[in-house]
Amino acid sequence: MGIFKTGAGRNLLDLAIIAAGFLALLPVLGINRTTDFIIFCVFVLGFNLLHGFMGRLSFGHMLYLGTGAYAVTLFSEHVSRNPLLAILAGIAAGVLIGVIIGPIIVRTTGACFALINLAFNQVGYFFVLVAFSKYTGGEDGMSVYFSKMGVIDFGQKPIMFGFALLCLIFTYYLLKKFTTSPYGILIKSIKENETRVKFLGYNTFIYKWITFIISTSVAAFAGALSILNYGYVTPSFIDPSRAVEVIFAALIGGSGSLYGAIIGGVIYMAISNYLASYISRWEMFLGIALLICVFRFRSGIWGYVAGKLKIREAA
Repeated sequence: MGIFKTGAGRNLLDLAIIAAGFLALLPVLGINRTTDFIIFCVFVLGFNLLHGFMGRLSFGHMLYLGTGAYAVTLFSEHVSRNPLLAILAGIAAGVLIGVIIGPIIVRTTGACFALINLAFNQVGYFFVLVAFSKYTGGEDGMSVYFSKMGVIDFGQKPIMFGFALLCLIFTYYLLKKFTTSPYGILIKSIKENETRVKFLGYNTFIYKWITFIISTSVAAFAGALSILNYGYVTPSFIDPSRAVEVIFAALIGGSGSLYGAIIGGVIYMAISNYLASYISRWEMFLGIALLICVFRFRSGIWGYVAGKLKIREAA
């Protein structure tokens, strides 16, 4: 937010506000659910980089979350139970899938971009559920166990909460640096008018590919954290029907804003976790909330609030 400060002081204020916000949620939500909220917000940040900043909507981002989740599980099962090494393996898997399919996907735009992501997601879901069920556990999924690191045991919920919060703050910080750099300005320009960016002599394909890789890596990071938190993986982590979750969260909070991604993630999780306990068809209210955002808060809840208070998010 950085209303009063600039530069490094402003960034520290942003990080402090995020940390204080989730600490304030602890008495309300409990430590388990707050950790879930934090990890989902990491996922939304990765998606929002692609959609909000570069203007590319993906209907298949669950593929990248699931890639990180299954990479961590399989690494722990067959290589090492060290949790930090497993997380690195999950991120590396996210980088790898972005490198492999990115050149195909980023050449497309609009509905084609959205649907080709969905197509790859369906393929990944088939691999996990059917083709490689011998290794992934199929419908039943797999349990995973991690070793302790001295006194650090991620099976202890307070430690997992603290680690997840640090990961969210670290992810926010890196993406803030990225999106406010000249590189970040360039990808925003691609969103506005890619033809003009090409005319200025930039190879937009490379920039889009790198941004896509970063997005898939952050999503895989969220998947890795999910497994560290839950201790098991199922095909639901890669289910393409769940892709709407991250899309709704980004739109509700404010696409193109890092704060908006976090706020949208919290709001969506609150609706899906608590409203569903009282109303069987809670999705209707989610749809109503989305319609309100579209017609009344076109830049999302955070965009509306920032506009009213004249808060400038950029550094």
